[in-house]
Amino acid sequence: MTSARLCFPIAMLAALSCVIPATAAKNSASVQAPGPLPAAGADVYEKRCARCHDQEGSRAPSRGALQKLSAKRILRTLDFGLMMAVAYPINRADREAVANFLGTQAEEAPLPASAFCSAGISILSGPANDTWAGWSPSASNARYQTAERAGLAAGQVRRLKLKWALGFPGDVTAFAAPTVVNGTLFVGSASGAVEAVDAKTGCIHWVFQSNGPVRAAILAVPSGSGTTLVFTDLIGWGYALDAKSGKLIWKKRIDDHDAARLTGSSVALDGVVYIPAASWEETRSLDPQYVCCTFRGSVTAQRVGDGSVIWKTYTIERAPQKTGMNSVGSAQWGPSGAPIWSAPTIDTKRGMLYVATGDNYSVPATATSDAVMALDLKTGRVAWSTQVLANDAYNSACRNKGVNCPSTNGPDFDFGSSPILVRAPNGKELLVAGQKSGLVYAFDPDAKGKILWQTRVGTGGINGGVQWGMASDEQKVYAAVSDVSAVMNMAGPVGGATFDPVKGGGLTALHLEDGSKAWFAPSHPCDPPRPGCSPGQSAALTLIPGVVFSPSLDGHVRAFGTEDGEMLWDFDTAAQTYSTVNGVPAKGGSIDGAGPVVAGGMVFVNSGYPRNGGMPGNVLLAFAPED
Repeated sequence: MTSARLCFPIAMLAALSCVIPATAAKNSASVQAPGPLPAAGADVYEKRCARCHDQEGSRAPSRGALQKLSAKRILRTLDFGLMMAVAYPINRADREAVANFLGTQAEEAPLPASAFCSAGISILSGPANDTWAGWSPSASNARYQTAERAGLAAGQVRRLKLKWALGFPGDVTAFAAPTVVNGTLFVGSASGAVEAVDAKTGCIHWVFQSNGPVRAAILAVPSGSGTTLVFTDLIGWGYALDAKSGKLIWKKRIDDHDAARLTGSSVALDGVVYIPAASWEETRSLDPQYVCCTFRGSVTAQRVGDGSVIWKTYTIERAPQKTGMNSVGSAQWGPSGAPIWSAPTIDTKRGMLYVATGDNYSVPATATSDAVMALDLKTGRVAWSTQVLANDAYNSACRNKGVNCPSTNGPDFDFGSSPILVRAPNGKELLVAGQKSGLVYAFDPDAKGKILWQTRVGTGGINGGVQWGMASDEQKVYAAVSDVSAVMNMAGPVGGATFDPVKGGGLTALHLEDGSKAWFAPSHPCDPPRPGCSPGQSAALTLIPGVVFSPSLDGHVRAFGTEDGEMLWDFDTAAQTYSTVNGVPAKGGSIDGAGPVVAGGMVFVNSGYPRNGGMPGNVLLAFAPED
C-alpha cells in the first residue's frame, strides 16, 4: 500500500536440526530477533495505506468506502485476496489491527439454508472405499489412487462431466487440497472456513471457522469408533475436529514465530501426527526495516488425541544469531530458512520420516537447505540429510536488489513437494523428489540418502521446475513443471500478470530404475492469451491406473494416458462462471498447489490461484463420468 501503483478499485475488494524434548518444546519452539511491537491500527494505516486510500482521485477505494466493509472482509483481502501482494511484508498482528481500525464488526451473511444437507443425507455414510484421506491416499506420498478406491477406470475418463460446483464466498483463491472420507469431502478455504460436504451432491453438513486461511489437506485419522480431522492454517495454528460434528477437539500454536506459515499437510501413524512448518519470512524481507531472518523450518510430532507435543525437530540445528546490519540500519540474523512446504513421508519399514526442505533466507547458509532429510519417527533425531544444492540463500528482497538480499542471492531452488517413497520394478526402494531447479532426484533410503540418479525435466527458476508434487505408480514417476515465463505486471490487479502464453509447462514420465525418459507431453499455449494465463503446470499431479491428471495455470485440468502421454480429457475451469449448490457466485481461474482428488468414481478440483499473477477464482468442481 506504500505505492500508488499498487492500489486497487473498490469492486475488486468484494469479489510461505535440533530435537526439542516435549518438556522443553513450549519454551524453545522458535527464536525471533527483537523487533517492534505490533502497531495500533491507525498507525499502520498512516504508514502503509493512507498514501493510496486518502488520495483524492486515486483508483483505490477511499477510507470512507473501506469503513463500510467488515473487518473480516478487509483482513481476508489482505491475507489472500486482491491486496495480498501489497500485504505480504506486513505482519499478521498489524493486518488485524488495520482491519479492525477500518472495518465494521458486522458478521457476513450466512449461507442459505438450501446449501445444507437434508436429514436424509448423513455424514460419513458412504462406502469405506470412497476415501482419499490427506495429501496422498498412502503414506508414501505417491498420490496414486488404486482402481478400487478411485472407482474410475481409464476408459471412463473421456466421459467426465461436471456434476456440481461449490463457491467460496468472498474469496479470490481456491487453493486448499480436498480430502474425502467415506463419501464426505472436507475442504478448507482462504477465508479459514472448513466445510464438510457430501461428495455426491455438494450439500454442506457443517462449517468450522479457523483462525487463518487453510491451504493444507485435511488429514482424517481413525480414533476409536470415530474419525478425527487434523489440519493447519497459514498463520501457525493446528486443529483437531470431530469429523461427524465439526466440533473442536483441540487447537494448538504449532510454531510461535510471527511469520509461521503451515502449507504442508500433516501425516499420522499410531496416534501421532507429524506437522511440517514453513513461513512468510522470505517475503517479509521486502521491507528494508525488517529484521531478517530468524525462522527455521521444523516438524512437530503431536498426539492426535490432545495435541500434546512429543518432539520438535528443526531443519537447522543452530539457533539464529545477529550477524550484522543492513544498509538502512536494521539487524541481520542467521542462519534461517530451510522451510518444509510439503507433507512428510512415512517409512514404517525403516522407522523414518522424510522431509524435503527449501532454501535459506539469510547467511550463513546451512547444509540442510535444499535437502532431503530422514528423521527418526519416535524421537525426531536426524538420521541423515542429503543436500543437492549448497549456498542457496535467498529471499524476496533479491528480486528488487533490496537491502535484505543475502550475498549469495539464490538461486531459490527449493524443494516444494514431498519426497515419494516407491519401489521400482527391479525391486529397489527409492525416495524420489523434484526440485524447482527442474531436476528430479532418486535417493537411496538404505544408504543415507545417496543420490542414485538425477534427470532434468524442466528449465527451472524461482517460479520454475517441479513445484507442488509429482506422482508414481511404481512403474514410472511423473513430473510436471511450472517454468513460468513472465513480465510481472505489478501495476495491475492480482491475477493480471503478463505471462508468456507459450512458454512453460510440460509433463514428463521417467523410468524409476534409472531416471531415463519414457515420454514427454508438451504444454498447451494459452488460447486465447489473456492476463494471468500461463501454460505452466505447477500444481500437484494425481494418478489412477492408466491415467495421470495435471492441472495448469491456464485454468485447464487435463488427463493423460500413462503409457504414452496421450491426452484423454480436458476441461477449462476458467472459461465460465458457475451456478453453485450453495448459491455463492463463483468462477474458475488458474490452478496451482493442490492437485485433483479422485475417490468413489468422482474427480474434485479447486480452481483459482491469483498469487504470482495467476487468474483468480473461488470454486470447487466435482466431476463424474456421464452415464
